[in-house]
Amino acid sequence: MAFRKKTVRDVNVTGLRVLVRCDFNVPLENGRIVDDRRISSSIPTLQFLTKAGAKVVVCSHLGRPKGVTHEFSLAPVAKCLSELMGQPVKLAPDCIGPEVASMVAQMQAGEILLLENVRFHPEEEANDPDFAKSLASLADLFVNDAFGTAHRAHASTEGVAHIIPGVAGFLIEKEIEYLGGALENPKRPFIAILGGAKVKDKIPVIKSLLPKVDHLIIGGGMAFTFLKAQGFGIGKSLFDESNFSFCQQLLADAGPKIALPSDVVVAKELSDSAASHLVSAGDLASDDIGADIGPETCAAFTKLIREGGTIVWNGPMGVFEMAPFAAGTKAIAEAMAASSGITIVGGGDSAAAAEQFGVADKMSHVSTGGGASLEFLEGQILPGIAALQDRS
Repeated sequence: MAFRKKTVRDVNVTGLRVLVRCDFNVPLENGRIVDDRRISSSIPTLQFLTKAGAKVVVCSHLGRPKGVTHEFSLAPVAKCLSELMGQPVKLAPDCIGPEVASMVAQMQAGEILLLENVRFHPEEEANDPDFAKSLASLADLFVNDAFGTAHRAHASTEGVAHIIPGVAGFLIEKEIEYLGGALENPKRPFIAILGGAKVKDKIPVIKSLLPKVDHLIIGGGMAFTFLKAQGFGIGKSLFDESNFSFCQQLLADAGPKIALPSDVVVAKELSDSAASHLVSAGDLASDDIGADIGPETCAAFTKLIREGGTIVWNGPMGVFEMAPFAAGTKAIAEAMAASSGITIVGGGDSAAAAEQFGVADKMSHVSTGGGASLEFLEGQILPGIAALQDRS
Protein backbone atom coordinates (compact mmCIF):
# COMPACT_ATOMS: atom_id res chain seq x y z
CA MET A 1 0.00 0.00 0.00
CA ALA A 2 1.31 3.44 -0.90
CA PHE A 3 1.38 5.65 2.20
CA ARG A 4 -0.47 8.83 1.25
CA LYS A 5 0.74 11.15 4.00
CA LYS A 6 3.98 13.13 4.06
CA THR A 7 6.69 11.66 6.28
CA VAL A 8 9.85 13.08 7.86
CA ARG A 9 11.66 12.12 4.63
CA ASP A 10 9.63 14.74 2.74
CA VAL A 11 10.82 17.71 4.83
CA ASN A 12 14.19 19.40 5.33
CA VAL A 13 14.32 19.39 9.14
CA THR A 14 17.83 20.83 9.57
CA GLY A 15 17.75 23.52 12.25
CA LEU A 16 13.99 23.13 12.82
CA ARG A 17 12.37 22.65 16.21
CA VAL A 18 10.43 19.41 15.74
CA LEU A 19 7.69 18.28 18.12
CA VAL A 20 7.45 14.48 17.96
CA ARG A 21 4.42 12.74 19.47
CA CYS A 22 5.49 9.25 20.56
CA ASP A 23 3.56 6.56 22.39
CA PHE A 24 5.62 5.96 25.52
CA ASN A 25 2.67 4.55 27.47
CA VAL A 26 4.81 1.65 28.74
CA PRO A 27 4.09 -0.79 31.59
CA LEU A 28 5.86 0.11 34.85
CA GLU A 29 6.50 -1.91 38.00
CA ASN A 30 7.94 -0.05 41.00
CA GLY A 31 9.06 2.77 38.70
CA ARG A 32 10.86 0.37 36.31
CA ILE A 33 9.90 -0.18 32.67
CA VAL A 34 9.02 -3.85 32.13
CA ASP A 35 8.56 -3.69 28.33
CA ASP A 36 10.32 -0.98 26.31
CA ARG A 37 9.04 -2.07 22.87
CA ARG A 38 7.06 1.14 22.37
CA ILE A 39 10.15 3.23 23.14
CA SER A 40 12.48 1.20 20.91
CA SER A 41 9.90 1.41 18.07
CA SER A 42 10.31 5.21 18.04
CA ILE A 43 14.12 5.14 17.73
CA PRO A 44 14.36 5.12 13.87
CA THR A 45 12.37 8.36 13.61
CA LEU A 46 14.25 10.07 16.46
CA GLN A 47 17.64 9.01 15.06
CA PHE A 48 16.70 10.31 11.60
CA LEU A 49 15.73 13.70 13.06
CA THR A 50 18.80 14.10 15.31
CA LYS A 51 21.19 13.08 12.52
CA ALA A 52 19.50 15.58 10.18
CA GLY A 53 20.22 18.37 12.69
CA ALA A 54 16.74 18.96 14.10
CA LYS A 55 16.07 20.13 17.67
CA VAL A 56 13.88 17.24 18.81
CA VAL A 57 11.15 17.93 21.37
CA VAL A 58 9.37 14.68 22.30
CA CYS A 59 5.98 14.40 23.99
CA SER A 60 3.87 11.49 25.19
CA HIS A 61 1.27 10.45 27.74
CA LEU A 62 1.70 7.74 30.37
CA GLY A 63 -1.23 6.04 32.08
CA ARG A 64 -4.41 7.79 33.16
CA PRO A 65 -3.23 10.29 35.78
CA LYS A 66 -5.68 12.41 37.73
CA GLY A 67 -3.55 15.56 37.88
CA VAL A 68 0.23 15.63 38.44
CA THR A 69 1.46 12.45 40.15
CA HIS A 70 5.00 11.11 40.59
CA GLU A 71 3.99 7.56 39.57
CA PHE A 72 3.06 8.76 36.06
CA SER A 73 6.16 10.88 35.47
CA LEU A 74 8.08 10.18 32.26
CA ALA A 75 11.40 10.18 34.20
CA PRO A 76 11.95 6.40 33.67
CA VAL A 77 11.23 6.90 29.97
CA ALA A 78 13.83 9.71 29.71
CA LYS A 79 16.43 7.35 31.24
CA CYS A 80 15.52 4.47 28.90
CA LEU A 81 15.45 6.79 25.86
CA SER A 82 18.92 8.15 26.75
CA GLU A 83 20.28 4.58 26.79
CA LEU A 84 18.60 3.55 23.52
CA MET A 85 19.63 6.76 21.70
CA GLY A 86 23.16 6.78 23.14
CA GLN A 87 22.86 10.46 24.05
CA PRO A 88 21.48 12.45 26.99
CA VAL A 89 17.74 13.12 27.01
CA LYS A 90 16.63 15.88 29.40
CA LEU A 91 13.19 15.72 30.98
CA ALA A 92 11.32 19.04 31.14
CA PRO A 93 9.37 19.78 34.35
CA ASP A 94 6.13 20.21 32.35
CA CYS A 95 4.97 20.07 28.73
CA ILE A 96 4.02 23.76 28.39
CA GLY A 97 4.87 27.05 30.08
CA PRO A 98 7.73 29.62 30.19
CA GLU A 99 10.31 27.25 31.73
CA VAL A 100 9.73 24.67 28.99
CA ALA A 101 9.83 27.36 26.27
CA SER A 102 13.16 28.56 27.69
CA MET A 103 14.61 25.00 27.63
CA VAL A 104 13.57 24.59 23.97
CA ALA A 105 15.06 27.99 23.07
CA GLN A 106 18.45 26.85 24.43
CA MET A 107 18.52 23.57 22.48
CA GLN A 108 21.26 22.84 19.94
CA ALA A 109 20.80 20.91 16.68
CA GLY A 110 20.69 17.14 17.32
CA GLU A 111 19.60 17.45 20.96
CA ILE A 112 16.51 15.78 22.45
CA LEU A 113 14.20 17.17 25.14
CA LEU A 114 11.39 15.00 26.54
CA LEU A 115 8.35 16.92 27.80
CA GLU A 116 6.60 15.72 30.95
CA ASN A 117 3.37 13.68 30.67
CA VAL A 118 0.86 15.62 28.53
CA ARG A 119 -2.03 14.01 30.43
CA PHE A 120 -1.06 15.89 33.58
CA HIS A 121 -3.24 18.51 31.87
CA PRO A 122 -6.93 17.56 31.36
CA GLU A 123 -6.90 19.89 28.32
CA GLU A 124 -4.88 17.21 26.47
CA GLU A 125 -7.72 14.68 26.22
CA ALA A 126 -10.26 17.49 25.72
CA ASN A 127 -8.25 18.58 22.64
CA ASP A 128 -8.36 22.11 24.03
CA PRO A 129 -7.31 24.61 21.29
CA ASP A 130 -5.32 26.84 23.67
CA PHE A 131 -3.42 23.86 25.07
CA ALA A 132 -2.69 22.67 21.51
CA LYS A 133 -1.43 26.19 20.65
CA SER A 134 0.90 26.14 23.68
CA LEU A 135 2.37 22.80 22.57
CA ALA A 136 2.62 23.92 18.93
CA SER A 137 4.43 27.14 19.96
CA LEU A 138 7.43 24.98 20.95
CA ALA A 139 8.05 23.81 17.37
CA ASP A 140 8.14 24.58 13.66
CA LEU A 141 7.06 21.09 12.57
CA PHE A 142 4.93 18.32 14.11
CA VAL A 143 5.76 14.64 13.63
CA ASN A 144 3.22 12.05 14.75
CA ASP A 145 4.79 8.66 15.42
CA ALA A 146 2.31 7.52 18.09
CA PHE A 147 0.21 4.92 16.31
CA GLY A 148 -1.13 3.64 19.64
CA THR A 149 -2.98 6.94 20.17
CA ALA A 150 -3.73 7.84 16.53
CA HIS A 151 -7.38 6.85 17.04
CA ARG A 152 -7.72 9.61 19.68
CA ALA A 153 -8.34 13.24 18.68
CA HIS A 154 -6.32 14.75 21.53
CA ALA A 155 -4.34 18.01 21.59
CA SER A 156 -0.93 16.36 21.14
CA THR A 157 -2.12 13.79 18.56
CA GLU A 158 -4.47 15.84 16.39
CA GLY A 159 -4.86 19.43 17.63
CA VAL A 160 -1.28 20.58 17.00
CA ALA A 161 -1.40 19.34 13.38
CA HIS A 162 -3.96 22.07 12.63
CA ILE A 163 -1.56 24.77 13.88
CA ILE A 164 1.86 23.74 12.54
CA PRO A 165 2.58 21.44 9.57
CA GLY A 166 2.24 17.75 10.53
CA VAL A 167 3.94 14.72 8.97
CA ALA A 168 4.24 11.04 9.90
CA GLY A 169 7.16 9.26 11.52
CA PHE A 170 8.50 5.91 10.31
CA LEU A 171 6.51 3.85 12.83
CA ILE A 172 3.15 5.21 11.68
CA GLU A 173 4.25 4.73 8.06
CA LYS A 174 5.14 1.08 8.77
CA GLU A 175 1.89 0.42 10.66
CA ILE A 176 -0.26 1.77 7.83
CA GLU A 177 1.73 -0.04 5.14
CA TYR A 178 1.26 -3.43 6.86
CA LEU A 179 -2.31 -3.01 8.11
CA GLY A 180 -3.42 -1.10 5.00
CA GLY A 181 -1.68 -3.58 2.71
CA ALA A 182 -3.60 -6.42 4.36
CA LEU A 183 -6.90 -4.64 3.75
CA GLU A 184 -6.22 -3.27 0.26
CA ASN A 185 -4.14 -5.90 -1.48
CA PRO A 186 -3.54 -9.02 0.65
CA LYS A 187 -1.42 -11.93 -0.51
CA ARG A 188 -3.89 -14.83 -0.53
CA PRO A 189 -5.26 -16.85 1.11
CA PHE A 190 -6.07 -14.02 3.54
CA ILE A 191 -6.72 -15.35 7.05
CA ALA A 192 -8.06 -13.26 9.95
CA ILE A 193 -7.89 -14.66 13.49
CA LEU A 194 -10.14 -12.97 16.04
CA GLY A 195 -10.25 -13.79 19.74
CA GLY A 196 -10.80 -12.06 23.03
CA ALA A 197 -13.75 -11.99 25.37
CA LYS A 198 -16.69 -10.16 23.83
CA VAL A 199 -18.45 -10.47 20.48
CA LYS A 200 -19.65 -6.85 20.68
CA ASP A 201 -16.04 -5.56 20.70
CA LYS A 202 -15.32 -7.34 17.43
CA ILE A 203 -18.56 -6.84 15.44
CA PRO A 204 -17.25 -3.81 13.46
CA VAL A 205 -14.00 -5.61 12.57
CA ILE A 206 -15.88 -8.80 11.61
CA LYS A 207 -18.13 -6.76 9.28
CA SER A 208 -15.09 -5.00 7.76
CA LEU A 209 -12.93 -8.11 7.29
CA LEU A 210 -15.47 -10.77 6.30
CA PRO A 211 -15.88 -9.65 2.65
CA LYS A 212 -12.09 -9.45 2.28
CA VAL A 213 -10.85 -12.67 3.95
CA ASP A 214 -10.77 -16.25 2.70
CA HIS A 215 -11.08 -17.65 6.24
CA LEU A 216 -12.15 -16.08 9.53
CA ILE A 217 -10.91 -18.00 12.58
CA ILE A 218 -12.83 -17.27 15.79
CA GLY A 219 -11.56 -18.27 19.24
CA GLY A 220 -11.44 -16.91 22.76
CA GLY A 221 -14.46 -16.18 24.94
CA MET A 222 -16.34 -14.71 21.99
CA ALA A 223 -16.41 -18.14 20.27
CA PHE A 224 -18.96 -19.49 22.77
CA THR A 225 -21.77 -17.21 21.58
CA PHE A 226 -21.11 -18.56 18.06
CA LEU A 227 -21.10 -22.15 19.37
CA LYS A 228 -24.43 -21.51 21.12
CA ALA A 229 -25.72 -20.10 17.82
CA GLN A 230 -24.85 -23.52 16.32
CA GLY A 231 -27.11 -25.11 18.92
CA PHE A 232 -24.41 -26.24 21.36
CA GLY A 233 -24.67 -26.00 25.14
CA ILE A 234 -21.88 -23.76 26.50
CA GLY A 235 -22.28 -24.23 30.28
CA LYS A 236 -21.11 -21.17 32.20
CA SER A 237 -18.88 -19.90 29.37
CA LEU A 238 -19.05 -16.27 28.24
CA PHE A 239 -22.30 -15.56 26.41
CA ASP A 240 -23.15 -12.28 24.67
CA GLU A 241 -26.94 -12.54 24.57
CA SER A 242 -27.42 -9.11 22.96
CA ASN A 243 -25.40 -10.22 19.90
CA PHE A 244 -26.66 -13.81 19.69
CA SER A 245 -28.83 -13.07 16.64
CA PHE A 246 -25.84 -11.39 14.91
CA CYS A 247 -23.85 -14.62 15.39
CA GLN A 248 -26.73 -16.74 14.05
CA GLN A 249 -27.08 -14.52 10.97
CA LEU A 250 -23.32 -14.46 10.36
CA LEU A 251 -23.12 -18.28 10.45
CA ALA A 252 -26.10 -18.49 8.06
CA ASP A 253 -24.58 -15.97 5.62
CA ALA A 254 -20.89 -16.84 5.79
CA GLY A 255 -20.72 -20.30 7.34
CA PRO A 256 -18.01 -21.87 5.13
CA LYS A 257 -15.63 -18.94 5.71
CA ILE A 258 -15.84 -19.19 9.50
CA ALA A 259 -13.70 -21.62 11.53
CA LEU A 260 -14.85 -22.26 15.10
CA PRO A 261 -13.42 -24.48 17.88
CA SER A 262 -14.28 -28.19 17.69
CA ASP A 263 -12.87 -28.96 21.15
CA VAL A 264 -12.32 -26.76 24.19
CA VAL A 265 -10.47 -26.79 27.48
CA VAL A 266 -12.91 -26.31 30.36
CA ALA A 267 -12.71 -25.80 34.11
CA LYS A 268 -15.12 -25.17 36.99
CA GLU A 269 -13.23 -21.96 37.86
CA LEU A 270 -10.64 -19.72 36.22
CA SER A 271 -7.39 -19.68 38.22
CA ASP A 272 -3.72 -20.60 37.85
CA SER A 273 -4.30 -23.77 39.86
CA ALA A 274 -7.63 -24.77 38.29
CA ALA A 275 -8.16 -28.40 37.30
CA SER A 276 -8.98 -28.40 33.58
CA HIS A 277 -10.10 -31.06 31.12
CA LEU A 278 -10.88 -31.40 27.43
CA VAL A 279 -14.35 -31.74 25.90
CA SER A 280 -15.85 -31.60 22.41
CA ALA A 281 -17.39 -28.22 21.60
CA GLY A 282 -20.91 -29.63 22.02
CA ASP A 283 -20.28 -31.52 25.27
CA LEU A 284 -19.84 -28.84 27.96
CA ALA A 285 -21.51 -29.66 31.29
CA SER A 286 -23.85 -27.05 32.79
CA ASP A 287 -21.13 -25.86 35.22
CA ASP A 288 -18.20 -25.94 32.74
CA ILE A 289 -16.44 -22.69 31.80
CA GLY A 290 -14.73 -22.74 28.39
CA ALA A 291 -11.28 -21.20 28.83
CA ASP A 292 -9.16 -22.25 25.81
CA ILE A 293 -9.26 -24.02 22.47
CA GLY A 294 -8.32 -27.72 22.46
CA PRO A 295 -5.59 -29.60 20.53
CA GLU A 296 -7.89 -30.70 17.67
CA THR A 297 -8.87 -27.04 17.14
CA CYS A 298 -5.21 -25.95 17.38
CA ALA A 299 -4.32 -28.44 14.63
CA ALA A 300 -7.17 -27.23 12.36
CA PHE A 301 -6.37 -23.55 12.92
CA THR A 302 -2.62 -24.18 12.45
CA LYS A 303 -3.31 -25.88 9.09
CA LEU A 304 -5.20 -22.77 7.87
CA ILE A 305 -2.44 -20.47 9.13
CA ARG A 306 0.24 -22.58 7.43
CA GLU A 307 -1.54 -22.15 4.08
CA GLY A 308 -2.12 -18.41 4.53
CA GLY A 309 -0.50 -15.73 2.38
CA THR A 310 -1.54 -12.92 4.77
CA ILE A 311 -2.52 -13.61 8.38
CA VAL A 312 -3.87 -10.92 10.73
CA TRP A 313 -4.33 -11.85 14.41
CA ASN A 314 -6.24 -9.83 16.98
CA GLY A 315 -7.26 -11.36 20.31
CA PRO A 316 -6.14 -14.42 22.33
CA MET A 317 -7.68 -17.90 22.04
CA GLY A 318 -8.17 -18.31 25.78
CA VAL A 319 -7.23 -17.01 29.22
CA PHE A 320 -3.54 -17.21 28.25
CA GLU A 321 -2.36 -15.32 31.34
CA MET A 322 -3.17 -18.50 33.34
CA ALA A 323 -0.98 -21.54 32.70
CA PRO A 324 -3.80 -24.14 32.35
CA PHE A 325 -5.38 -22.10 29.53
CA ALA A 326 -2.36 -20.80 27.58
CA ALA A 327 -1.76 -23.64 25.09
CA GLY A 328 -4.22 -22.45 22.42
CA THR A 329 -2.89 -18.91 22.22
CA LYS A 330 0.67 -20.27 22.25
CA ALA A 331 -0.16 -22.62 19.34
CA ILE A 332 -1.54 -19.72 17.26
CA ALA A 333 1.50 -17.54 18.06
CA GLU A 334 3.92 -20.34 17.10
CA ALA A 335 2.00 -21.20 13.91
CA MET A 336 2.20 -17.56 12.82
CA ALA A 337 5.90 -17.41 13.67
CA ALA A 338 6.51 -20.47 11.48
CA SER A 339 4.41 -19.14 8.59
CA SER A 340 6.02 -18.12 5.31
CA GLY A 341 3.18 -15.64 4.73
CA ILE A 342 2.88 -12.01 5.89
CA THR A 343 2.05 -12.16 9.59
CA ILE A 344 0.52 -9.16 11.35
CA VAL A 345 -0.25 -9.07 15.07
CA GLY A 346 -2.80 -6.40 15.93
CA GLY A 347 -1.36 -5.07 19.18
CA GLY A 348 -2.95 -5.36 22.63
CA ASP A 349 -3.24 -8.83 24.18
CA SER A 350 -2.08 -10.55 20.98
CA ALA A 351 1.17 -8.56 21.00
CA ALA A 352 1.62 -9.36 24.71
CA ALA A 353 1.10 -13.06 23.94
CA ALA A 354 3.59 -13.03 21.04
CA GLU A 355 6.08 -11.42 23.43
CA GLN A 356 5.30 -13.87 26.26
CA PHE A 357 5.82 -16.89 23.98
CA GLY A 358 9.06 -15.47 22.55
CA VAL A 359 7.94 -15.19 18.91
CA ALA A 360 7.29 -11.43 18.47
CA ASP A 361 10.51 -10.96 16.48
CA LYS A 362 9.47 -13.71 14.05
CA MET A 363 6.35 -11.84 12.91
CA SER A 364 6.32 -9.56 9.83
CA HIS A 365 4.79 -6.83 11.97
CA VAL A 366 3.60 -6.47 15.57
CA SER A 367 1.41 -3.41 15.91
CA THR A 368 2.12 -0.99 18.76
CA GLY A 369 -1.55 0.02 18.94
CA GLY A 370 -4.29 -2.33 20.18
CA GLY A 371 -7.26 0.04 19.90
CA ALA A 372 -5.80 1.92 16.93
CA SER A 373 -5.09 -1.23 14.93
CA LEU A 374 -8.60 -2.55 15.66
CA GLU A 375 -10.22 0.72 14.54
CA PHE A 376 -8.04 0.78 11.41
CA LEU A 377 -9.06 -2.81 10.55
CA GLU A 378 -12.68 -1.75 11.11
CA GLY A 379 -12.16 0.77 8.30
CA GLN A 380 -12.36 3.81 10.58
CA ILE A 381 -10.44 7.02 9.93
CA LEU A 382 -7.79 7.63 12.59
CA PRO A 383 -7.87 11.38 13.46
CA GLY A 384 -4.17 11.52 14.42
CA ILE A 385 -3.24 10.39 10.91
CA ALA A 386 -6.00 12.18 8.99
CA ALA A 387 -4.73 15.55 10.34
CA LEU A 388 -1.27 15.09 8.77
CA GLN A 389 -0.32 16.65 5.44
CA ASP A 390 -1.13 14.67 2.29
CA ARG A 391 1.48 13.88 -0.32
CA SER A 392 0.66 15.98 -3.34
